[in-house]
Amino acid sequence: MNDVRDLLGRAADDAGHPGLTTEAVYDRAGRVRRRRRAAVSGAALAVVAAGVVALPGFTAGPGTEQTSVAAPAEKSGTDRAGRLTALLPSGVGTVEQVSLAVLIKNATPEQAEETYVGPLDGQYSVRRDGGVGFLTLSYMPRALVAKKYGADPAADLCVVRGNEPPRADCVREELPDGRILTIWHDSMDYSDGGTPQWGPEFTARLALKDGSLLAARSSTGYEGDRSQGPLLDSPPLDRGQLRDLMLRPELLPARGTAK
Repeated sequence: MNDVRDLLGRAADDAGHPGLTTEAVYDRAGRVRRRRRAAVSGAALAVVAAGVVALPGFTAGPGTEQTSVAAPAEKSGTDRAGRLTALLPSGVGTVEQVSLAVLIKNATPEQAEETYVGPLDGQYSVRRDGGVGFLTLSYMPRALVAKKYGADPAADLCVVRGNEPPRADCVREELPDGRILTIWHDSMDYSDGGTPQWGPEFTARLALKDGSLLAARSSTGYEGDRSQGPLLDSPPLDRGQLRDLMLRPELLPARGTAK
């Protein structure tokens, strides 16, 4: 059974519970695929666990916001898609907030409800030149990072160890203020025959000084069941553009709300 389809099925059944989101499902499926590819190749390689799993949902509390999305959000000066678009370079494409559970699994808005912490956390489609890609943003406060991973969020994600393949073109940047930004490329070419089949993407992790973590994906999209359109020729944001976005303060909760 296809990993993404199976895991998203479980997500639809359990949706509404903050412990499991489509972002986490997507990343967990990627981990399964990576392990299978590593087993076939016999490569003794690994990745720090904290960087492999995408950010799950959060329990509502101070500084959190719940969002349920069934269709593209209307563009306005206050909606998330509009605010995100204002931070992106011109020519990126048309940005709309979506739910991957709704798009891929045909979940209902109630099933797809997720709880966000970051002001622009969410899943966004990017339409450009006839293709459809995706941007995802997720912020994880320090307490949840420690609870989920029990590992140093500042660990070098480019160092490989264990049984998983390495991150391709991985660049780790130690910023002057103590933050650590890591960006790598993933071809997503695992050839397992299932659907959806995700196209190439850039993935980024920003470890903040307080132990919190910001994650992003810039994906060319997916093909197969419930495809939204052809893959983009390249990720919505290239490496440099993704770096610029990750360093924008607008992506982080207001001071005093990040725990």
